[in-house]
Amino acid sequence: MPIKPKLRPFPSHFAWGFAAAAPQIEGAAYTDGKGPSVWDTFARIPGKVANGDTLDVACDHYHRYPEDLAMMAALGAKHYRLSIAWPRIFSRGHGEVNQKGIDFYNRLIDKALELGLTPWVTMYHWDTPQGIEDDFGGWRNRDTVKAFGVYADTIVKAFGDRVKHWITLNEIICFTRMSYGTGQRGPGLMLPEQVVNQTYHHAMMAHGEGVRAVRQHGGPGARVGLTDCSEAFIPLSETPADIEAARRVFVHENGRVLEPMYTGRYAPEFLASLGADAPHMEPGDLELISQATDFLGLNVYRGRFVRAGADGKPEILPFPPNYPAADAEWLTHTPQSIYWAPRMAAEIYGVESIAITENGAGYNDLPPVNGEVLDLHRRDYLRNYLRELQRAIDDGVPVDAYFLWSFMDNFEWADGYQRRFGVVYTNYETQERTPKASAKWYSQVMAANAIV
Repeated sequence: MPIKPKLRPFPSHFAWGFAAAAPQIEGAAYTDGKGPSVWDTFARIPGKVANGDTLDVACDHYHRYPEDLAMMAALGAKHYRLSIAWPRIFSRGHGEVNQKGIDFYNRLIDKALELGLTPWVTMYHWDTPQGIEDDFGGWRNRDTVKAFGVYADTIVKAFGDRVKHWITLNEIICFTRMSYGTGQRGPGLMLPEQVVNQTYHHAMMAHGEGVRAVRQHGGPGARVGLTDCSEAFIPLSETPADIEAARRVFVHENGRVLEPMYTGRYAPEFLASLGADAPHMEPGDLELISQATDFLGLNVYRGRFVRAGADGKPEILPFPPNYPAADAEWLTHTPQSIYWAPRMAAEIYGVESIAITENGAGYNDLPPVNGEVLDLHRRDYLRNYLRELQRAIDDGVPVDAYFLWSFMDNFEWADGYQRRFGVVYTNYETQERTPKASAKWYSQVMAANAIV
């Protein structure tokens, strides 16, 4: 007798979609009044980006968005997480509004809605206008927070009649510590620890300005949250001791973002650990940062294993040399990360609505053969992670949206165009798009609202 596997549907209200970001896909880096971002500048410094790749053309989404959105819709997506390029709205990040930038996003949003795609708009995805860096010192300066507030007001007023899902910032660590501390991201500076901590604080304030803008100008039904790349910590065994060890590490590693958002303070032990390097704060800062949000976005790619050590302290375990990983070597295949990161956010901080705003895998995919890209490794990665996400939902973790990163191959920051995260293959010479095996599989998942 044939066995009939049980189809386990996700909740009926679950939102499935694709994610992408303006600087990685749009190209048209200097078109129609757009000013340079710190990444346009950083990519031109020899040795900073693989193969000397730049953002100048990328996927040419600026001109090809109608076809891209149509392919997205044809694959069955109903939601699309995109970002707006700050230097396309304000060429220098402040001053005069660039109306041609407003016009572009009006066209893009209208086309998405026409095709049945609900836009989830990220206000900022790392592309600080170079003018903000030159004029104010970027995230080192409180003037950047003020400029971001004006920018947030401008885009919410312009698009809030049609956009009801807003994300203030994407992955704070990547444009603070990695941009001003380790030098791995644009603008590529290596500054003292106190300065790095100050950039974190200013970023948190900018998040607050984004929330304020949505509350003031978003109109009926507007929802707003932050996307964080909270580190996921997986208990080696799902026993009370290892789970508690993982929880303690989660708070220690992620508290500088989640703690002020959800409690209105930085933990005293955290500030004490910083000592003289603690950020300078002014009255009202924490009230701005801790305004109520409607959801938390989590970008989950990988996690680390934790156990309770013999001395009772948490022990983060190293990966052995042959542990499975993507071609992006930091991306270990740890499906349980997408179970534990949202669960801990919900349990520790009382988060009541969580969206997985990014999850995916970066490989150096080969070009299509006979019209196919058989990225079975990516399909396997996605399926295993979605199984764990389903388990989280079954256990009561309030996850109600999932966005696959990314819709198509694009500019992968310091890895340039060699590293491909898309489920649609991009031929950068011809700009032809080819859905990979993973895209066709994910299309079936969205259609069934279940893992197939």
